[in-house]
Amino acid sequence: MDLIQTLTSNYMKPELPEMNVGDTVRVTIRVKEGARERNQAFEGTIIARKHGGINETITVRRISYGVGCEKVFPVHSPSIVSVETIRRGKVRRAKLYYLRDRVGKAAKVKAKIN
Repeated sequence: MDLIQTLTSNYMKPELPEMNVGDTVRVTIRVKEGARERNQAFEGTIIARKHGGINETITVRRISYGVGCEKVFPVHSPSIVSVETIRRGKVRRAKLYYLRDRVGKAAKVKAKIN
């Protein structure tokens, strides 16, 4: 087991921002189109965090032109340039799948005031 941990620790990102379920984040990913490469941002609310270690993923949801769009990002992937926490969310659940059924103001997450 220690062998697996030592091998995967080389590929994990050492500096990750503090991010939890309910936070609004901006994930910048490196997109390759043919010979060109560019950075694209995806901003939304984290509705789930799964797994752990090198396999950790976050599911980010946003509403785009009235349609819900979700993406699953591997946190330690080399194609992810950065993850910025824009606003903290106050939630009482580990998974926010109930937001899928809600639209408008009902789909908002309260902001955490420190």
